[in-house]
Amino acid sequence: MTTATAAPPRRAGFSQRRARWDLKLSPYLYISPFFLLFIVIGMFPIAYTAIISFMDWDQVRGSGEFIGFDQYAYVLGQPKFWVALRNTFSIFLLSSIPQLIAAVAIAAVLDQNIRGKTFWRMGVLVPYVMAPVAVALIFSNMFGDKYGIVNSLLADIGIGAIPWHSNAFASHIAIATMVNFRWTGYNTLILLAAMQAIPRDYYEAATVDGAGKVRQFFAITLPSLRPTLIFVIITSTIGGLQIFDEPRMYDQYGTGGANSQWLTITLYLYNIGWGEWNFGRAAALAWILFLIVLVIGMLNLVVTRALVRGDAANSARRPTKNKGRMPS
Repeated sequence: MTTATAAPPRRAGFSQRRARWDLKLSPYLYISPFFLLFIVIGMFPIAYTAIISFMDWDQVRGSGEFIGFDQYAYVLGQPKFWVALRNTFSIFLLSSIPQLIAAVAIAAVLDQNIRGKTFWRMGVLVPYVMAPVAVALIFSNMFGDKYGIVNSLLADIGIGAIPWHSNAFASHIAIATMVNFRWTGYNTLILLAAMQAIPRDYYEAATVDGAGKVRQFFAITLPSLRPTLIFVIITSTIGGLQIFDEPRMYDQYGTGGANSQWLTITLYLYNIGWGEWNFGRAAALAWILFLIVLVIGMLNLVVTRALVRGDAANSARRPTKNKGRMPS
């Protein structure tokens, strides 16, 4: 009785090996352009500014002397830094909170069955695609102290002129208005997309239970929007703390006002770097701003996630018999 011997395994041909390597490497090759560009225009400047921030840097010679944390200590010891930090947070709060409320309200209206939905949805995005410099120039003239449209309208209703440029708080309101004009539509479309992803069955069940539109909004829409609201809040925080275009173009000088009324951190950084030509201090200020944004962003993330987690836990503890019905 003869025993069959197993045939030796055939070596994979070149085409098979190429197909195998193509299957393994092609995904990384497709995404490699992003990472290469990020290393060149992202990671390298970050690392470069980190090195410069510890040096007394001479931009002309492209070299400097290592001085440790002296640049950071100098920036933190300047009264103008704390004024800029206060102005930044003031403008951020005056813009982010009304912007978020307006975006949710507009998205709720656009989510309804109204005429010309596509027109209105595209219309809210127009301010976002406008050039920031153009928006800043238009609004800076609208909020002019003597001949601005806003003061003219206030005079028509018997209200005295507001010093939009000399008064710090008034200038913050004017700059926050520019920010709200540009970014409310962008956040509106993000929230609108999240609203449209909510199953319509929830609203139909709520209607059967006798809940009105307002009750449905607070009981169904807002809880469902919380993950998206986390994203909007964090991105608004990052962008709001780095505001530059609007305060830079608010007057013809771009220095933040005669008494630093609307000087922000990024504008102060610009003035140090290109006004004083001290790139070591500017780099140190940039890293201080990065740490501030990082801390505030992490706090926002922790707080908002805790709220979402707490709401989910409360929903899980509700009695089963109440599920599927609107609370009275």
